[in-house]
Amino acid sequence: VQLQASGGGLVQAGGSLRLSCAASERTFSSYGMGWFRQAPGKEREFVVGINWSGDMTYYADSVKGRFTISRDNAKNTAYLQMNSLKPEDTAVYYCAADWGRRAVVATTSGSYQYWGQGTQVTVSS
Repeated sequence: VQLQASGGGLVQAGGSLRLSCAASERTFSSYGMGWFRQAPGKEREFVVGINWSGDMTYYADSVKGRFTISRDNAKNTAYLQMNSLKPEDTAVYYCAADWGRRAVVATTSGSYQYWGQGTQVTVSS
């Protein structure tokens, strides 16, 4: 599957952005989806994941209550709504796909087989 992430940009602290991740396959509903981010000089980190059906999610503590992941299987697209953004959220955000209708949400990068190209999110103070 090919993934295309979009929606990044420059926003002031406290603002919002909505990222999208469009998948190329109609089997999108068989993939768990995740968002990761990588800030300059830091390792890639897990942000949030959602299972294939959308009824299970898992958030990193740093984004709980501010970010919301969702998916629309009819549109082959996953979304990341980011509210109350902070300068420390500045990073390149990547969407990723994990094949299989699993009962859990994958939280490690090694669990995802397919990756999008990344979209830059910059939050100014």
